[in-house]
Amino acid sequence: MVLPRPAALSRNTTIVIAVLALHAAALWALQSGLLRRVVEVVVPAEVLVEFIEPAKPIVTPPPPAPKLKPQPVQTTPTKPAPLPPAPVPVAIADPTPAPNAPTGTTLPQPPAPPVSVAVAPAPPAPAPAPAAPPAPPRIELPSSNADYLNNPRPAYPPLSKRLGEQGKVVVRVFIDTNGSAAKAEIAQSSGFDRLDQTALDTVRRWRYVPGKRAGVPEAMWFNVPINFVLE
Repeated sequence: MVLPRPAALSRNTTIVIAVLALHAAALWALQSGLLRRVVEVVVPAEVLVEFIEPAKPIVTPPPPAPKLKPQPVQTTPTKPAPLPPAPVPVAIADPTPAPNAPTGTTLPQPPAPPVSVAVAPAPPAPAPAPAAPPAPPRIELPSSNADYLNNPRPAYPPLSKRLGEQGKVVVRVFIDTNGSAAKAEIAQSSGFDRLDQTALDTVRRWRYVPGKRAGVPEAMWFNVPINFVLE
């Protein structure tokens, strides 16, 4: 017959038992004073702490200032004051004449003759410029070319056309202030009586713009050219 083995203890149970055993041993040691002796052996009785002061810096004293030697004072020798100049003898006029001095009378000098200064005559004043002659009055000649006059052209004589007569006639007309021809005459003939007479009759019937002198109407002579040209 085989006896059964006791069940093995679990790991956790073993750890718990060990912890309890350690606590029990610690309580026993504390009660018996063993723990205090162990502490005294481990921990020294006195802990000495030595504070080391840091070294102080060495201060070098500055060198002493050099002593200045007193400079000798140079004294300028004083020159003796100059002596005043010796008095110069001054001549004093003696009012008493010398016994051997020549005597005489002084005659007054004649006055200097007057000096004559020749003065150049002043240039004559320029003669005034002659006055400019008045401008001649403006003259406006008569005119027969104004549109409002409505002067007809001279009629060409039929016989002169058939005969081929042509030329220029200049009629001299005396224009009155009212613009009418008071007189008329042939100043230049064309060489044909029919053409000259036709020009003379035409100029007498025309109306004119009267001539003017300084803007004022004035009767005057006027030349009127008439051209007869066959077309």
